[in-house]
Amino acid sequence: MSTPETPEEPRSADDGTPAEGAQVSEAEAELAAQRLERERIERRKAERQGPIEAGAKLSGTAADLLAAVRAVESGEKPPATVFEEVRPAPRRPAPEPVRRAPVVPEGPAAPAEGTVGEVREVLTRGGAPAALAAPAAAALGEDAADLLREDPWQLLRVPGVRPEQADGFARALLGGEAGLDDERRGRALTVWLLEQAAAAGHTVLETAALTEALGRQGVPGPEDAVRNAIAEGDVLVFQDAVGEAVGEDEEQPVRVLVGLERCALAEESLADGLARLINSAPKQDGAAEEWERAASAAEGSAADLIRAASGHGLVLHTGGEAALAEPAALLNAAHGMGLRAWAATHSPVGRERFASRVDGPGVATVAGLLSGAEGPGRDPEGALAVDLLVVLDAPQLDVETAALLSESLPDGARLVLSGDPAVLWSVGPGRVFADLLAARACPQIASRRPDPGPLGELVSGIGVGELLQVEAPGKEVVIVPVRDAGEAVHRTVQLVADSVPRALGVPAEETQVITPGHGGAVGTRVLNAALKERLNPGPGRFAGFDPGDRVAWSPAPGRTLPGRVVGADGEGLRLDCAGGTVVVPRDRVEQTVRHGWALTAHQAVGARWPAAVVVLPGDAVPALSRPWIYTAFSRADRHLSVVHGVDQALQRAVAEVPAKPRTTRLPVLLAPQLPGAAE
Repeated sequence: MSTPETPEEPRSADDGTPAEGAQVSEAEAELAAQRLERERIERRKAERQGPIEAGAKLSGTAADLLAAVRAVESGEKPPATVFEEVRPAPRRPAPEPVRRAPVVPEGPAAPAEGTVGEVREVLTRGGAPAALAAPAAAALGEDAADLLREDPWQLLRVPGVRPEQADGFARALLGGEAGLDDERRGRALTVWLLEQAAAAGHTVLETAALTEALGRQGVPGPEDAVRNAIAEGDVLVFQDAVGEAVGEDEEQPVRVLVGLERCALAEESLADGLARLINSAPKQDGAAEEWERAASAAEGSAADLIRAASGHGLVLHTGGEAALAEPAALLNAAHGMGLRAWAATHSPVGRERFASRVDGPGVATVAGLLSGAEGPGRDPEGALAVDLLVVLDAPQLDVETAALLSESLPDGARLVLSGDPAVLWSVGPGRVFADLLAARACPQIASRRPDPGPLGELVSGIGVGELLQVEAPGKEVVIVPVRDAGEAVHRTVQLVADSVPRALGVPAEETQVITPGHGGAVGTRVLNAALKERLNPGPGRFAGFDPGDRVAWSPAPGRTLPGRVVGADGEGLRLDCAGGTVVVPRDRVEQTVRHGWALTAHQAVGARWPAAVVVLPGDAVPALSRPWIYTAFSRADRHLSVVHGVDQALQRAVAEVPAKPRTTRLPVLLAPQLPGAAE
């Protein structure tokens, strides 16, 4: 499993765009949504009238950074050191959202063969793998070869390239000119570190954290590197107020933050979109009496949720698996009133699980909803044709996806974000659901419907920091102690292939193994190899896969779809994912498909299986946290086996290791736009 500081290995998405009238796959839907997001960010960039400011009296590095920003705005390059004091200034008011007719996105053009050839020549001369030519040309554009000659450290913009590799490439091209103090190196590393931070969940970093990280990379003047990156427009800088001013003559203290433009603009856009929902009354699409009748027909917190949604544009709902009955009741009530009501889930597996609770159609995936491949489509103004949208698995929303969702809702619509706040946060940047819960900016309905049985009792205790010993007369929970990695692998295979099917009647294909990471002696690679050998042996005729293999397909970063190999041909590897056939092109298989008998908890979130085997080897201790354990243990519907080799570390992690913090700006951006903020 990957901690927030060390995200899971990147997974690439297919860049193909479907022809008009063709069936749109999950991968294509995800890519279409991403392209719409990029278009929206470009529009936002054009609309920006000036910097986002917050007043403060600054000195040292903070003053230098602010001076750098203002110099860039005036068209000048900032001096190396500027010590200026700034006067308080209010934040720029959020612009009104712009509604446009939907645009059919065009896929990004593949790099020209000539461009790839030129890049390959430069890479070869610098000792870099020729296989990087196509991704480098895609990342850097048609002038990629010239750019790499002038600034070899731009190789860091290619996914998967690390600083030591870029340094070696630069030394091969520049010789003695390639020093650790090169300004180009400092700028490139600043951007690379912020990209790593975004993959770990941060939308911005405090300047002290960023300069410290630059120092660890051998940059002799980290403050200068940040200033140069700001001056060149590679990154953005912000000042956010911290606390209150001490006295009338004192100015409000601030913290200075640096971030990537795509994350910063998405978080701004999200704050604006949520504020619009919070501050506007929902469209009067049904009489108050109808809403009240629907609430009276429901029970407990389901009634509370219906009443809250009737009068508010944004509502938060929290609860576990059993609590899904409550948003289902809301959706059914809205359908009964003739409203255009839809639910969106994180994955097709979640979609199918929730659809069984809903009367009639109305459930899509988030990616399919945004791209138009699923759901009601968009109205003539470009907004989603919905009166009510319920987004499940809300903790999995990153700021970019959440921003696109909020901007896509029409005026007067209702948005309900529902999810279990104790599970792992999104793979992408931000902690949207947690930030909104902490902000208390809208009604919050906490489900009073606990998950039943010994598994529900165990998971509920973990959620509050207690590892309980639960009574499990039906073998709902079984602990299997192991001494070392070899025994952990052996017992895991034995449980999946023999013990669980024999004792509980759950077949191997309905049992999911969950382990903390991909590497190591008991990671997904080792476990999948052992499970394949036992359950579906074969020569791996197509890139290591055979028909019948369980796989995990990642059509886009942060998304994993479980499936099964059904065959292979000249077009690629054919998978059955959530009942639909997917063809993964040959050149995409290695990057996007893994064996899937064993997953990490991040890959498993949003799905559940009749049985789960959670493997905790001795080397897993640093990766364990309360959210990881809660997520892994709660993937089981009927039976949970824990292959236990971490002694007391499991109990300590549940009691003492909460979610690792993420640096975000959503609460600060949202607060001035809430009712009563100006008082």
